[in-house]
Amino acid sequence: MLTDQELLRYSRQVLLAQVDIAGQLRLKNSRALIIGLGGLGSPVAMYLAAAGVGELHLADFDTVDLTNLQRQVMHDSASVGTSKVDSAIQRLGAINPEIALIAHRSALDADSLDAAVASVDLVLDCSDNFATREAVNAACFAAGKPLVSGAAIRLEGQLSVFDPRRPESPCYHCLYGHGSETELTCSEAGVVGPLVGLVGSLQALEALKLLAEFGDPLIGRLLLIDALGTRFRELRVKRDPQCGVCGSRRV
Repeated sequence: MLTDQELLRYSRQVLLAQVDIAGQLRLKNSRALIIGLGGLGSPVAMYLAAAGVGELHLADFDTVDLTNLQRQVMHDSASVGTSKVDSAIQRLGAINPEIALIAHRSALDADSLDAAVASVDLVLDCSDNFATREAVNAACFAAGKPLVSGAAIRLEGQLSVFDPRRPESPCYHCLYGHGSETELTCSEAGVVGPLVGLVGSLQALEALKLLAEFGDPLIGRLLLIDALGTRFRELRVKRDPQCGVCGSRRV
């Protein structure tokens, strides 16, 4: 049950008919894995903590750098040089001491990634490279766990949800295949801070919808964001029957 303190803390959220006490209890009993605690992971982690997701698993092997602070709003100047996981635990614990925080400070290899994904109800990919996204997607499909995937670079962002529990849902590989050899990172191409905040906030919203079971998640849809013109576009994405991860060609 929810305590009186929890009912007061989450009262504005519980007031929503789509959430109510039942939805808040689902959040309290949920476990989410956040992979990457940078520009996307910052708003994701803070909003999920504030919303009362009962257990957050935090995965990042990097340390806070001064160049991160322009967009990675969970960290501050005092945390430069420290582990992003430790910085996140301090910040999230201050936001909501009612939740559990599980640390993954080392890079997740194949076995540890599979174990981390299997131990939660939902995964949020907030990483910044294609290889990690592909590995996370494969682990989520194998474990049957929904994946909320976001990306942002320069002045462009994108967001989608992949849910292997639904037979009609595509996976990340259906959409992007083997990616591009010329993939750039934010350190090479740049990115504007509020854009990663926007994409990360939308990732958190999609996660809450899935965990509390309300609304219409972005399954089979890709949201494209043009920050320069402040325009949003949506594309339909179908499952690829020949996909190497979720289709007939999977290994």
